[in-house]
Amino acid sequence: MNTPPIRFHREWLPHFQNLVELDTGWANWDRFQLALEAAQISAVPSFDTLLCLEQLQGIEPLPHQIDVTKRVIQEMRGRAILADEVGLGKTIEAGLILKEYLIRGLVQKVLILVPSSLVLQWTRELNQKFQIPAVAQKKAWMWDKYDIVVASMDTAKRDPHREVVLNQPYDLLIVDEAHKLKNRRTKNWQFISEMQKKYCLLLTATPVQNEMEELYNLVSLLKPGQLGNESRFNKDYVAGKRKPKNEDQLRQEINQVLIRNRRKESNLPLTERIVKTIPIELTSEEKALYDGVSDFVRDRYSSKADLKSMLSLLVLQKEVCSSRDAVFLTLFKLFQKGNEQKTSIPPEVNHLVNLLKAVTTSSKAEAAVKLIESIPDKVILFTEYRATQEMLLRALAAKGIHAVPYRGGFNRNKKDWMMELFQKRAQVMIATEAGGEGINLQFCHHIINYDMPWNPMRVEQRIGRVHRLGQKNDVHIYNFATVGTIEEHIIWLLHEKIALFESVIGELETILEGLEKDDSLEKNLMEIMVNSKTEEEIRNQLSQIGDRFQQAKKEHLQDKARKEELLWTK
Repeated sequence: MNTPPIRFHREWLPHFQNLVELDTGWANWDRFQLALEAAQISAVPSFDTLLCLEQLQGIEPLPHQIDVTKRVIQEMRGRAILADEVGLGKTIEAGLILKEYLIRGLVQKVLILVPSSLVLQWTRELNQKFQIPAVAQKKAWMWDKYDIVVASMDTAKRDPHREVVLNQPYDLLIVDEAHKLKNRRTKNWQFISEMQKKYCLLLTATPVQNEMEELYNLVSLLKPGQLGNESRFNKDYVAGKRKPKNEDQLRQEINQVLIRNRRKESNLPLTERIVKTIPIELTSEEKALYDGVSDFVRDRYSSKADLKSMLSLLVLQKEVCSSRDAVFLTLFKLFQKGNEQKTSIPPEVNHLVNLLKAVTTSSKAEAAVKLIESIPDKVILFTEYRATQEMLLRALAAKGIHAVPYRGGFNRNKKDWMMELFQKRAQVMIATEAGGEGINLQFCHHIINYDMPWNPMRVEQRIGRVHRLGQKNDVHIYNFATVGTIEEHIIWLLHEKIALFESVIGELETILEGLEKDDSLEKNLMEIMVNSKTEEEIRNQLSQIGDRFQQAKKEHLQDKARKEELLWTK
């Protein structure tokens, strides 16, 4: 085999020798300036310096978030539980850590596992605030094609995705809502445990919800052996399911992997919530429809024992407080489902149809239009029903008000488009419950609860879309209450007895869990509304629920204080 000839290019040599001899002309001033700038950018004054701070364009990190980033990288070697209280920006902290590792070249392949409702939010924030090219996982081939993927935990752990994810070594794994990994016997815990990961961040505001075992499971998932094996942990640190021992030593071990900032130490008070209940007087036709539906529900409920039937009937009563459009659709579905073989409409259903026909206006919709016209700013309006959403879009359009819909049935691209339209062009976004999950709307500070959910947590989730870290204005919350209906009673319970709008953000879910050990709050409310014969009886029973909530809140705060002593040191 012939060897190809090798020739050396030497035309540069005479010029180079001349520069050496004269020691001049190496570069012009512009080139020197560029070289100096490049050296300054690449220079790291010390290992403690965060390079990412100079390259952020969409966010200004707060002091405690910068401190967390430094601690995770310098002290914890990239494996940490970020356990700040709700509202202090754990997502920002994770983004800073990821950005820093990317700039340093220590991380390339990244997986971020979050609840499905937060996939778009995480992707959007990484793109816009950190200029990190993260993509939302949609197809199986995306696991290999893209370096930084945001996916839902449920998708990743399910075949055929599971095998692909477990076979891929990741430089960094981020898991949001990591308290769902507290039980090592669950598929979630086992899945994360099997993953190949160099660095790992677990984000949760509640690392200990109930038992000490939960904390052990989280720490062991992050750093196996940090707290010893389970028997040693129980022997050395557990006095009871919820009671630790050797607390100083345990705290030292935990603080090597867990960081928790508290709101009162961070000096970051949120803006105020200004709550206003707007009573809506129904027309005589609307009141007749409400009474007719209420009688229909009570008559049917007395002969329906199962929960599913009760829920269907109570939905009808809730919808009549929203719009006749919503009532019509549900009534039609109920009739169709239970009367497949019949051709004639039952008299009681025919009576409701006639009452529906008599309603030609919507007092609630008119009040919404009037209120929005008086607000020279953006408004997000929440309704529980798609039929009401469509009706409101028509009502606002008739007044020349640009509104966009947002609901769970939209795909990711359409949701992004609706968000873009709302931020830059439309005044109003009309969102259904499913559509409102996982979106951030700090640029808006007016919320209309057109329909009030019976679950307090869902109300808090709505408000949390705008009342969060980064909101610079006081948030105005308008609760619509149709006078003389179940809606008026529910708002009284949430506002006056539970004091929902004054509660500390992030604690509501835990309080409700303690309250609902025996039965769901929503089911109890339904039974009260159907079985109570007088307004006074309804108020008395709702008042008892409110008292139970306040007791559960008191117990939660006491329990929280005990846990804080373990998890946080100044």
